[in-house]
Amino acid sequence: MEEKKLDVKSIIGFVLIFGILIFMFYQNKPTPEELEAQKAKQEQMDAAAAAEEESPEKLVIDDTPSVDLNDSTAVAGYKSQIGAFGFTTPKEGNTVLENEVLYLEISNKGGHVVQAKMKNFVTYDSVPVYLVKDGNSAYSINFSTSDNRVLNTKDLYFEPSVTQSGDNQVLSMRAKTSNNQYLEYRYEMKPNEYLVDFTVRTQGLDRILNSSKPVTFDWKMKGIRHSKSIEYENRYTRLTYHHEDGKLSKLSAGGDDEETEEDIKWISYRQHFFSSILATDEPFKTGELSSENLVEEESRTFGFTKNYASVLPLDVKGGEISKNMHLYYGPTDLEVLSKYKDLDLVDSIPFGWGIFGWINRYVFTPFYSFLSTYFPYGIAIIIMTILVRLAMSPVTYKSYLSQAKMKVLKPEIAELNEKYKDNAMKKQQETMKLYGKAGVSPMSGCVPAFLQMPIFYALFMFFPTSFALRQKSFLWADDLSSFDTIYQFPEGFSIPFYGDHVSLFPILASIAIFFYMMMTTGQNMPTQPGMPNMKFIMYLMPFMMLFFFNNYASGLSLYYFVSNLITIGIMLVIKNFILDNDKIHAQIQENKKKPKKENKFQRKMREMMEQAEAQKKK
Repeated sequence: MEEKKLDVKSIIGFVLIFGILIFMFYQNKPTPEELEAQKAKQEQMDAAAAAEEESPEKLVIDDTPSVDLNDSTAVAGYKSQIGAFGFTTPKEGNTVLENEVLYLEISNKGGHVVQAKMKNFVTYDSVPVYLVKDGNSAYSINFSTSDNRVLNTKDLYFEPSVTQSGDNQVLSMRAKTSNNQYLEYRYEMKPNEYLVDFTVRTQGLDRILNSSKPVTFDWKMKGIRHSKSIEYENRYTRLTYHHEDGKLSKLSAGGDDEETEEDIKWISYRQHFFSSILATDEPFKTGELSSENLVEEESRTFGFTKNYASVLPLDVKGGEISKNMHLYYGPTDLEVLSKYKDLDLVDSIPFGWGIFGWINRYVFTPFYSFLSTYFPYGIAIIIMTILVRLAMSPVTYKSYLSQAKMKVLKPEIAELNEKYKDNAMKKQQETMKLYGKAGVSPMSGCVPAFLQMPIFYALFMFFPTSFALRQKSFLWADDLSSFDTIYQFPEGFSIPFYGDHVSLFPILASIAIFFYMMMTTGQNMPTQPGMPNMKFIMYLMPFMMLFFFNNYASGLSLYYFVSNLITIGIMLVIKNFILDNDKIHAQIQENKKKPKKENKFQRKMREMMEQAEAQKKK
């Protein structure tokens, strides 16, 4: 009776400690003034480092030299080089298309987007999010003419014309060979949309284009850094594409990669939380795709993550080109991308594969979005964690029941270990026989863990990639989609596999995991021959988690911290108020008396072990 009173007091103490921790976290949360001071200091450090560092990030993709329009000789040379397209008078300048959410600049030289800015989002250092800027991206058409010239639209000057179509802005960029003959890029921007309709077509060029030579659309982009950790951002920066009527594939996230595919519907140059997507109404027949990793190590100043490139064929029919496409510059957000169902752009979000992605997409993402509309973002994570753990409590009960049965059998297993200490085969055989008679499966405690794996992996993908968590703060964490930092190591100093900072949430999560494993693995699981030492794993796992989660989303560490605290509480309740060891022992003894019918697998295993034992005696 006295033991139960002590356990109840322990539970009350545990709850009080948790409450005190939460209160302290709130009290110690940095003030807005302190956060601004820290941000200003970091900006000064980054600016000083950037001024001193000469790096490859200064290279640009669109480095085509412009024609000196004030030099008549240069202009004449340009017109001679491009032949019939010299009809268009060269004129420098950009045309602006913008709505409530997106700002674009399209250059006369090349006719392509040279600036794409998000109006409602900023980077970690409060700079507007640019997907295209300073020549990091270019797309163009390579083609041959009937007079044996090989031209590229990046070298051509286009003539802009802006009109209105209802509420939509329409920009026509034409590289002309005469007043009625031209190659046109047509852009149509709708209000409040990140998706811009993009059409490539020609008129009257059937005698100028050489249709016997391939015509290709080339799109290159260098991903611009937006997060405080370039290595962390680069993990989720990836070229993804939709092809062959429903297949979704990706190039390597951690290295250089290239593929040649067929029937490509869209290509996404994902930069973690933002994406540049080229989609088409009629799939490209083939496509050569490549991704080059630019991040070799963590850096506070390096500005780019990956080099992307795609080469896509354009059909020439009747000597003319006509291709309806779409350009998306915007957030990798379920709510936004779901608007474009016909293009299946929502599939570009990295939910995870198989059932894990399904859980993430249709359960956790909408569920968290619902909670965050009523509660602060960190509190919404805690509430979601509580509800998930309560939903999984029957699985926790099954797991603890299995451990309780194993604990009851521990003395008998110890006797078998002593009796057959010189015969490992016999010891294993008798141990399995004991489990069979008692109606206990040593694997039954593992089954609940496997049942929780889909939840574990879905959440593992949810927190780092959920746009709803981006730049949302809680306690000392200023971004729940990235790691929290309570101490930043001096520049140039980093611990291998750990990082250049100390995160508090992973420390708390590791401590909670350690106590959880003490209550389960460390005390109740006997060590079997050929099995790993459970106590070693008990100490190793929290240590590994501490290193692993130090560079992951703080929302994920917060989830595991709260989840393990709740699981410990549930297990204490199960242990002290639900399970009765005496009843479990009595039930096991009853099971032993019942005749045990072997299934085919059990019989086969017994026969194999008996044959092995007989062979050993011979």
